[in-house]
Amino acid sequence: MADPGARTKLCGELRLLHRRGMISKMKASNQTTLERADRLAHYLLKALNKGQRRYGLLADGDTILLAVSGGKDSLTMLDLLERRRRTGQERYTLTAAHVVSDYYCGRKVPNDWLAAYCEARGIPLVIEPVAIADTVTAAERSRCYLCARERRRALFEIAGRMGCNKLAFGHHADDVAETTLMNLFYSGRIDSIDPKAEFFDGRLTVIRPLVLVEERDIVPYAKASGFPLAGEPCPDGSSSRRAFVKDLLRQVERDHNGVKRSMYHAMDRYRRALARIGHDPKSI
Repeated sequence: MADPGARTKLCGELRLLHRRGMISKMKASNQTTLERADRLAHYLLKALNKGQRRYGLLADGDTILLAVSGGKDSLTMLDLLERRRRTGQERYTLTAAHVVSDYYCGRKVPNDWLAAYCEARGIPLVIEPVAIADTVTAAERSRCYLCARERRRALFEIAGRMGCNKLAFGHHADDVAETTLMNLFYSGRIDSIDPKAEFFDGRLTVIRPLVLVEERDIVPYAKASGFPLAGEPCPDGSSSRRAFVKDLLRQVERDHNGVKRSMYHAMDRYRRALARIGHDPKSI
């Protein structure tokens, strides 16, 4: 700080904070927040480990590309998988991929914060620019679908370039329930998001480690972890079919807590029943 006057002013403010006990209170508050994040991570990791036992999402030697949009869901996935690789049985490596498009897509952390976060944990970060605004804005409908498709295509390309055998998305249990209803309402199919799916003749496997984690448990974890989310929600998302289904489920949950969990279990039993007779749900 080059200005002596500013330095003197800052020192005076710090002394005042010390006298009032504010410095120790801020430190204690930060410590309490970190402890809360650790406690919440413990319970979230239980759900992640349950998904691992059920679906075999992770294996020794995996090279996993994490699709990190910068929102609360993908950051929670990044943080939990990084925590788990310190203590889990499987030895795997992580690379984070952040697709930066020219079309606005909701709240996220700043790129420099994400870069510093990954560097501190020894996780390589790939930031990939993509131009999708013309394609998305020209569409009168399904803008969210088109945006997600182009981002997913970029992630597939990054995974191939980086030699990753798995690509992880931050979809959670609420996404599963919403997608199940969307397929019933708009496609006439009983289908949903797969916890694990192979692409390109098995060269790449898509996994969803948060598939048994509910969004209501992610929100306090993101807050306790101090993720500096900024910006406004995607304007197209508020009028999308998914937004309608999300609101519908929220209304039902007010009177019948656990509806989304029941839908997930029903979909899981349906998949397992079809698997026993050799059918793929997507073929029906």
